[in-house]
Amino acid sequence: MDKERIKEFVSTLPLTVVEAMAKIDGHAFDAGLIFIVDDSHSLIGCITDGDIRRWILKGGGLSDTAEAVMFKNPVSLLVREKAMAKSVMTEKSITAVPILDDNKKIIDIVLLKDISSITQKAKQLREVSVVIMAGGKGTRLYPYTKILPKPLIPIGDTPIVERIIDCYVDYGIEEFYMTVNYKKGMLKSYFNDLKATYKVNFVEENKPLGTGGSIKLIEKKFDKPLFVTNCDALIRADYADIYNHHIKCGNDITMVSALKNITVPYGVVNSGENGELLSMEEKPTLSYFINTGMYVINPATIALIPDDTMFHMTHLVEKVMKSGGKVGTYPISEDSFLDMGEFEEMKRMEQKLNIISDK
Repeated sequence: MDKERIKEFVSTLPLTVVEAMAKIDGHAFDAGLIFIVDDSHSLIGCITDGDIRRWILKGGGLSDTAEAVMFKNPVSLLVREKAMAKSVMTEKSITAVPILDDNKKIIDIVLLKDISSITQKAKQLREVSVVIMAGGKGTRLYPYTKILPKPLIPIGDTPIVERIIDCYVDYGIEEFYMTVNYKKGMLKSYFNDLKATYKVNFVEENKPLGTGGSIKLIEKKFDKPLFVTNCDALIRADYADIYNHHIKCGNDITMVSALKNITVPYGVVNSGENGELLSMEEKPTLSYFINTGMYVINPATIALIPDDTMFHMTHLVEKVMKSGGKVGTYPISEDSFLDMGEFEEMKRMEQKLNIISDK
């Protein structure tokens, strides 16, 4: 790895948690980590997206120092040990290993994805089902959706819904349920002609039932937690980890939430008594976690959905909470959530997937 590329994986302190997330979201996204060096450029730690997720789940703040999250004894190899990189990463289940000189300075970084011939993830979710909510009209993408149903709008040369399905297929999932209404004939024809290795079962609405109401139309009785997802967003995360997190936490519903940074385009003033100016902050950034529209739900929660009624997944979340059930979240970074609900977001999705230039 050349020196400029190495810089993309390296940072120094001080650093906040949200800044670390942004750094990982950059060129270090595929590895899911950054290495921390001191003022002399010697390795002192490592921060992974999993470290940040665990910090947030236990109540840690985004503005807290990343040093509190940092693992201070990361796996590394000396130059003369570089040939061991692949076996070490496989044994330790890590995605990258820094190569150090005798002064602990990083002179190279080996990425597992660059040296591994593995092209698919383990088939950990083979018997899990996925419900894709694809019945809406996609009015925010008009006039495209006057011609095509939103799930068939292409990102590059592949419809968004096919890209979404491919993410699940990587984990061995073979059974999909797609709830359809608007231009359902086009959706059914597309998948009938696709001759895919997976099975798409179409669930037809006679009237709009919302993002949750159509689930009640599925005749199959599920015996294990299932994924429910929108048809217009790609989630770049470890789906097996999301599913296992849901089970480990004993959740009835797990909502995948993504960081959203919003920059106020003005100078913000803070005032005290009688309007006395206390401080000013130029174009501050506010950080929130938003609902991505991807969930893992227990089969028992489906019974809470009313028959033949407009009902959204957010209504189901509220109903589960009111009935004493447990709803949890699985936080992901900002660039792990790619939405195509609006034209500008479509462009961003294509850029992040390297389909078009960002120039």
